[in-house]
Amino acid sequence: MAATTPKAIDDCHELLLWMIPQLDKFPRDRRFTLGERIETGLLDVLEALTSAAYGQDKRPWLDQANRRINTVRHLWRVAHELRTLPTRQYEYGSQRIVALGAQIGGWRKHNGKEA
Repeated sequence: MAATTPKAIDDCHELLLWMIPQLDKFPRDRRFTLGERIETGLLDVLEALTSAAYGQDKRPWLDQANRRINTVRHLWRVAHELRTLPTRQYEYGSQRIVALGAQIGGWRKHNGKEA
């Protein structure tokens, strides 16, 4: 990735690279519902972050990314509660999701000061 790419975009990219193989391991009855929603949610976060990075009005995109990462966080928790993934993967994924959410929140806060 280019050096000018915001860290949140790079981290979202890396989270997707790690998480998609985890989602592929979900049982068939969860893979095409819960797994797909988590994957789509993270792809939506990546798209919103990219739009924020290269657009003029960043706030709506960052708000969208923030909403979607929160939804992904809850879906990830549901997946664990349904015993769809091991605790170790859940904890690691949760840490990465929370860290990405904090980056988005910091970016939103910084952007709010510029407005």
